Amino acid sequence: MTSRVLEENELPAELSTFGAVDTAYPTELARCCDALRRRLPVLIECEKELAPYIYKSLRDRLKADGVRCLYLDGRAANDLPPPPPGVGLVMAMLHQIREVVRGAVGERIVVLPHLDIIASGGMGGLTAEARELIPLLYENPEVLWLGFKDPSFALPKPIESLFPHREAIVGIPRDRLRHLVTQREARKLGRGFDPYSLYKHVSGVNAVRLRRLLGSLGGEDYPTDPAPAIAQLRSATLSNDVELPNVDLERDIGGYAPVKERLRAEILAILAAKDRLTDPAQIDRLESLVPRGMIFWGPPGTGKTLFAKAMATALGAAVQIVSGPELKSKWVGESEENLRAVFMRARQSAPSVIVFDELDSFAAARGTYEGSGVEHSMVNQLLTEMDGFRREELVFVVGTTNFVEALDPALLRPGRFEFALHIPYPNAEDRRAILAVHDKRLGLAMTEATIDYAVKRTDELVPGPSGGTHYSGDHLQALCRQLARMRLREGTTAPTSPADVERAIEQYLDRPKLTTAEELVVATHEAGHAVCALYCRHASPIDRISIRGDIGGALGYVRYADSANRYVITYAQLRDAICTLFGGREAEALILEDMSIGSASDLENATQIARALVERYGDVGSDLGIARWAHDKDAPVSEQSRAQIDQVIAKVLEAERARARAILAEQRTLLVALRDLLIERKVLDRASFAHLLTPSATAEKS
Repeated sequence: MTSRVLEENELPAELSTFGAVDTAYPTELARCCDALRRRLPVLIECEKELAPYIYKSLRDRLKADGVRCLYLDGRAANDLPPPPPGVGLVMAMLHQIREVVRGAVGERIVVLPHLDIIASGGMGGLTAEARELIPLLYENPEVLWLGFKDPSFALPKPIESLFPHREAIVGIPRDRLRHLVTQREARKLGRGFDPYSLYKHVSGVNAVRLRRLLGSLGGEDYPTDPAPAIAQLRSATLSNDVELPNVDLERDIGGYAPVKERLRAEILAILAAKDRLTDPAQIDRLESLVPRGMIFWGPPGTGKTLFAKAMATALGAAVQIVSGPELKSKWVGESEENLRAVFMRARQSAPSVIVFDELDSFAAARGTYEGSGVEHSMVNQLLTEMDGFRREELVFVVGTTNFVEALDPALLRPGRFEFALHIPYPNAEDRRAILAVHDKRLGLAMTEATIDYAVKRTDELVPGPSGGTHYSGDHLQALCRQLARMRLREGTTAPTSPADVERAIEQYLDRPKLTTAEELVVATHEAGHAVCALYCRHASPIDRISIRGDIGGALGYVRYADSANRYVITYAQLRDAICTLFGGREAEALILEDMSIGSASDLENATQIARALVERYGDVGSDLGIARWAHDKDAPVSEQSRAQIDQVIAKVLEAERARARAILAEQRTLLVALRDLLIERKVLDRASFAHLLTPSATAEKS
């Protein structure tokens, strides 16, 4: 078995920067030389600081074959007339190109070290210099071009098409790193040099910059802890657009045990196992198992980006947070260039994680775009960039989305975004852990009773204009921040109480101010729902009743506890749901002898359930027979059958309405008592009205 740790005498004693470039990129340089010998124009994409060294290496190799190069950088060159006095550098280079194209070149290779600067397109079109350059490059077919382009610059398509051979040189290959570290530099990293361990911190650094960074290492030889030297190298690889996060998966993210376990098992554990291996062949096999593209999906505010940062922290990786909409540009080609720049920064800062927030904003399924069509090109560019990773490069791409079903299927293929992690709304256990994290961080001194109350209280929908949304991690953080501000304003250090939690939730809630008559109607309506639920055996248990207008768009509500069976729904449950929905309007009719229009949504929901029972689930109870009667383009239904279906649906609705009316008439005393208690207290949990229930009500649910 081959060890990945090298002895000091296996490393070079000295190494020049030019020698490092030759050593780091032998395959790439050989391919470029071979193309030039075959009279093929070559375009090399590399960073500016690397270009002169690449050129020298190519020139030295070609000189052995008697091939000469003409280097056009705007300065005076032999055999070329000088540029007109007073012109800028770009115009001087254009002058030189013009003279070469229209003069005698011979067998020389014409080198354009700053092709990108001359040819970069302006926003919305070509610059004047680019418009002049394009015809010049094509004017003389005898000229053999060698062009250099920085990854951060875009070239017009006509210029790119001129070069049949293109070479992208980014970072350094892992198998070459052992030849790029001298014995003196290795001593600063401890005893026994491990190129695999160092590589993950410098994989995106080109050979020239790597030599500069290694040469700057200070400190003692053979340190017990090489971490400071590694940290020095790592900090030098980061650009202004990336950050090193500090989010601990356990300390800073509460709850979500299944999500954390899956992230550990499928990503972190594999990479940790790789770091423990010593056989390079085993490392290569293991690296092929690690998914590089990941989809973190779930509702807004559930911590998808936070999980990505925690993963990056565990890997020691840098993070780029990229907003999908911000990548888009109205200028042709600029959106794709924005994507290229993101990936280039990530590779230069590897190990790194790119987080595409709102990935669906530009990577929706093709054929569904409603914009300019730039999304199609952006998806193609994204796939191209992901397919171009070297296997040993630690660059991960995380796309976050609320609508995973809307993503382009091409993104979800193996080798791309093959790992999907669902991050749902937090359940009670998760909310407890999240609250504990914020309690410790903000110094809220929440008691166990307070946390219990907060967990139960946040099981409802969020109050206010955002009503209809479950409490997410962001909502819980906002609640705790509100508690912290209250404590600061009031100057208290006492433990946070359940009453404080309630005040924080209600403090800025814009509740409707009901008249006495309106409150009577709302209380009667909600009490009707509750009584029907109590006497429908298969309805979910009641958890809370409110007439305070806690949820945007609703004056009151009855909240039910989770059903014992969460994944299996029976016909009896659906029938009881319809009956319970009718409870509100029937209670108004029975007690108030009138009905409000507030029951419209109840009637709509009841009709939808009844239609599903009849059309899709076969619970028809008529001569229609057992079949799927839903009318759509794949299964059309005749007009006669549709009329019969409507009759059966009406029959189901009427039967459940009558059952609700009968329950309320029989339990009229309970209905009135519950309504009056609700008017008095505004909010009731089950314990608050348990004394009103008869043994028969309890037996119905047993």
